[in-house]
Amino acid sequence: MSTIVKNPKHSFTIMNELVLPNDTNTLNNLMGGRLLHWMDIAAAISGQKHCNRIVVTASVDNVSFQHPIKLGDVITIEAKVTRAFHTSVEVRLDVWAENIPSGSRQKSNEAYYTFVALDSNGKTIPVPELVPETEDEIELYAGALRRRQLRLILAGKMKAHEAIELKDFFFKA
Repeated sequence: MSTIVKNPKHSFTIMNELVLPNDTNTLNNLMGGRLLHWMDIAAAISGQKHCNRIVVTASVDNVSFQHPIKLGDVITIEAKVTRAFHTSVEVRLDVWAENIPSGSRQKSNEAYYTFVALDSNGKTIPVPELVPETEDEIELYAGALRRRQLRLILAGKMKAHEAIELKDFFFKA
């Protein structure tokens, strides 16, 4: 019997962090590795909320660094499950940097992480289906299948000719 999560907001996480001196490089910018660590935590929380299980990181892709994040900035990481597959979920992350004294806030990063759900023996286990409701959720949900196929091709787990949704996207009649 499969479980269906009808409200994707259930799998939504907001995490805040303050950029301290130990988090920065010699230019007083947040180190990318530290941000990726925080993003992994936020994404894992969303995945676990959706699956009601422990999840482990399977892949990280499409991380873009648009603006440096400075010492003293407050980081807000928004993580949301965009689609559930058989034993995995895709999580979309958006990262915002806010300078409290100036009141400025800008988007600095976005990424997609994939997690696999595990049972108590460390074996993969089916995850609940996700039913998108809003227009944005439906768009992210549809794109998740293409992103998954691309990830599988790049990992050598799928042949390019098997990626039907990617072909349809690029070769519309």
